[in-house]
Amino acid sequence: MTRRVLVPVDGSELATRALEYALDVHGGQDDITLLYVAGEPSGMMGSASSLALEEDVEQAIAEEAQEVFGPARELADEYGVEVGAEVGLGKPASVIVEHAENHDVVVLGSHSSTLRERLFVGNIAKKVVQNAPVPVTVVR
Repeated sequence: MTRRVLVPVDGSELATRALEYALDVHGGQDDITLLYVAGEPSGMMGSASSLALEEDVEQAIAEEAQEVFGPARELADEYGVEVGAEVGLGKPASVIVEHAENHDVVVLGSHSSTLRERLFVGNIAKKVVQNAPVPVTVVR
């Protein structure tokens, strides 16, 4: 039985480790989908603040996502695995949980890419584990 595996990616080392784990365990037999979540545009600090200044927010998000998806797809190619990709907009934990509803398992890194983001947005992995409707594997 083919399972649908969701792997949130943000370009961080831990997201890459999570993708490597998913490719090792699920590659070749299950469908793997990458998920990039762009934060909602706002004037607050964080990577989403630059989106608030963009004229075409959708285009800016698409460009951000491609910067993350490119290396992730290259890694998947090394494993000989084709991956799908989705983009979400909003609070990362909420968007991941929402997308998890259409998957059988989530594989994600244990924390966000930078200390500032971890302190500002909280522990995304913890929120996903607590709220996801499917099993979650957290990779360190």
